[in-house]
Amino acid sequence: MKLVSYLKEEHDQLAILENNLLYDTDLLHMEMPSSMTMFLNYWEDNYSLALKLHQAILDKRIGKEKGFPVEEANLLAPIPFPTSCRDAYAFRQHVAAARRNRKVPMIPEFDQYPVFYFTNHHSIQGPGPVMCMPDHFHKLDFELEVAIVISKLGRNIPAEEADEYIGGLMIMHDVSARTLQMEEMLLNLGPAKGKDFATAIGPWLVTLDELYEFEVPAKENHVGKNWNLKMKCSVNGNQVSEGNLSDMDWTFAEIVERASYGATLYPGDVIGSGTVGTGCFLELNGTGKLNDENYNEQWLKDGDVIEMEVEGLGKLINTIAKEESDFSILNKKK
Repeated sequence: MKLVSYLKEEHDQLAILENNLLYDTDLLHMEMPSSMTMFLNYWEDNYSLALKLHQAILDKRIGKEKGFPVEEANLLAPIPFPTSCRDAYAFRQHVAAARRNRKVPMIPEFDQYPVFYFTNHHSIQGPGPVMCMPDHFHKLDFELEVAIVISKLGRNIPAEEADEYIGGLMIMHDVSARTLQMEEMLLNLGPAKGKDFATAIGPWLVTLDELYEFEVPAKENHVGKNWNLKMKCSVNGNQVSEGNLSDMDWTFAEIVERASYGATLYPGDVIGSGTVGTGCFLELNGTGKLNDENYNEQWLKDGDVIEMEVEGLGKLINTIAKEESDFSILNKKK
């Protein structure tokens, strides 16, 4: 089942997507909430009812006249108001390549435990323009990821049980301003200003019932579900990245276990996978320069169109847009 949030009369509206038609949840059944926030807060009851309504759409017991074309909707992030947003570091291929390109050895701690950082959940957005300040254009980068949303309250969740807390999967575009990021991380804090201006998720949340056929075993010595989902990213129509979600070394279940240790996870918490191998210009540029000292680096520019597509999860499209401002924090350095 695919769940969509879109703008309706100046508020977020939840809908079920089927055959390119959106069906407002609260119009399908009086007990269904109209927002994703309420849906997640009472997940078990709402999810069970939504599955029945979705089946009624598939069986044509609910007719097409109840829906309208998704192309006519102003899509928001599927989770418009996340309670928090974490981003993990789950793909060994990406980490190893980035360190190789910097000519430093692979960090052994990667294989000991999953890590994550908190980013700005108030900057979550869906498809559409990504507004960037002048300093963001100093090595502006995309990062191709997949994210989950937590669907029920939990604390100290064992990895063996953690998949039960996952409401679904969606594409994540972790927009990154690399100059800001790399400068501040010299002080062993961050990433902060290099990340906090925009993170895109969408175009919809796909619940796990729709992904059964893609399930594959976790990697050796790991616990939890994984999914064989092809991932790719294009910039201005040119494919620049390709990977697979099954390449995750640390599973979402293991990441949830660590995130919930001594901390309560809430319905609406979003957790990203981290960048898939080849999934950003920082890695691609580093590999290119390692192989050819004359390699021309590529970074995102004003007007660039980024299309991220993940099998089963749809296509998330964002356009880079320059804010009308000359304000620079890089110029204010002492």
